[in-house]
Amino acid sequence: MTDREEFLEIFRTHVTRPGSEKLLDWMDSKTDFFSAPASTRFHGACDGGLCAHSLNVYRVLHGTFFTPDKDSEETFAICALLHDLCKANFYKKGTRNVKNEATGQWEKVPSYSVEDMFPYGHGEKSVFLIERFMKLKVEEAVAIRWHRGGSFALSGAFEKYPLAVKLHIADLEATYLLEQRGE
Repeated sequence: MTDREEFLEIFRTHVTRPGSEKLLDWMDSKTDFFSAPASTRFHGACDGGLCAHSLNVYRVLHGTFFTPDKDSEETFAICALLHDLCKANFYKKGTRNVKNEATGQWEKVPSYSVEDMFPYGHGEKSVFLIERFMKLKVEEAVAIRWHRGGSFALSGAFEKYPLAVKLHIADLEATYLLEQRGE
């Protein structure tokens, strides 16, 4: 099964609210969501990387945090699969020059650049695009809006120091999932 097929199967199985099929139709026919990269040079910087990343987020979110008697399959599918919808029609294919270390020669290699035709932010843009077709619950909109957390400096620290990522996740889980206010 391709990533696109798996994405559509998960989405259609779990997301049934009004407008969801129109959203999928728009994603499939008017955007490059299923063929777009997830970034220019980092995670998923390849054709189909955005869809693959969305599926990976779904697997982690569902596999790590889903509790059947407490959580909604629909909410988890919406948040994970659509959190980066803002990246559809966002990247442009091109080339960049890279020095070949073996030969010392400069070579053109395929690359992506950002071509943001609707500069509306990241998470908020995903929320806006989703809500053109279907309503989000407040919890879903907030989760999608803030899924990236902090700044680019934070991203740099996380990339360089994996312990910082692990501590961040552990602190978030302890603070918001394990502990009650006032304890």
